[in-house]
Amino acid sequence: MEVGIVAQRGNNRAAYLAEDLRDRLRAADVRVAVDEATADALDLDGVPVSAMDGVDLVVSIGGDGTFLFAARGAGGVPILGVNLGEVGFLNAVSPGEAVDAVLDEVEAFRGEGMRVREAPRLAAACDGWRSEPAANEIVVQGGRRGRGGGVGYEVRVDGSLYSSGHADGVLVSTPTGSTAYNLSEGGPLVHPSVDGLVVTEMCAEDGMPPLVTGPDTSVSLTLTDADEAIVITDGRGGRSFDVPTEVTVATTGPPVRIAGPSADFFEALGKLE
Repeated sequence: MEVGIVAQRGNNRAAYLAEDLRDRLRAADVRVAVDEATADALDLDGVPVSAMDGVDLVVSIGGDGTFLFAARGAGGVPILGVNLGEVGFLNAVSPGEAVDAVLDEVEAFRGEGMRVREAPRLAAACDGWRSEPAANEIVVQGGRRGRGGGVGYEVRVDGSLYSSGHADGVLVSTPTGSTAYNLSEGGPLVHPSVDGLVVTEMCAEDGMPPLVTGPDTSVSLTLTDADEAIVITDGRGGRSFDVPTEVTVATTGPPVRIAGPSADFFEALGKLE
């Protein structure tokens, strides 16, 4: 078995825990791959996070942002999250429980197999381009938000018109992502056991309420009346398109596969400010 470890960049506590976990795993005859940034901090040989799809289990040490970073490289490999952050919707394991929790997964892997939970990912498509998968949300917006900015839009759900008008943009999130950017834009909290997508118009002048729709829904966003349309995936970068244009958002594979104990959703909600 091989375990990959991705620790929060610039966090000494995360690096030290990664080193301890590496030593304990190697003592259990498990091969270990450590991400390059953490390996540099520990004076070890490291591997790119993008290569973590070749291991059997990925351990993320940090906050939800570190988990999402690890998930981009892990593909369909199960991920166990160790929480060093404040909220921890994705990271259910405390630092003190980390070694035992990971060794439990090693034992399960060598026995009947790890039990994992799946969470959906989204992808956007436009003019022959397709985004990398997003675990939280995809945002489609104009080049500038706020007064004098925004974009004209139509939202169609499986081809049927749901809403149209002028807004800063439109956000499509997974249930996992409902507690992140979606929530800050006035979207609903969605329990992770709910199978669906959330469509939230961002600062719309005269929009519809946020919509929770089926997991196999295709959401089409037609953008007009702006200098450009920008597609942002899990808060990373942005791809620009000339308008008018149409961006389609739908679920894509592989899903995020989460190993280890489940986070307490309501306990994590209590930590939100």
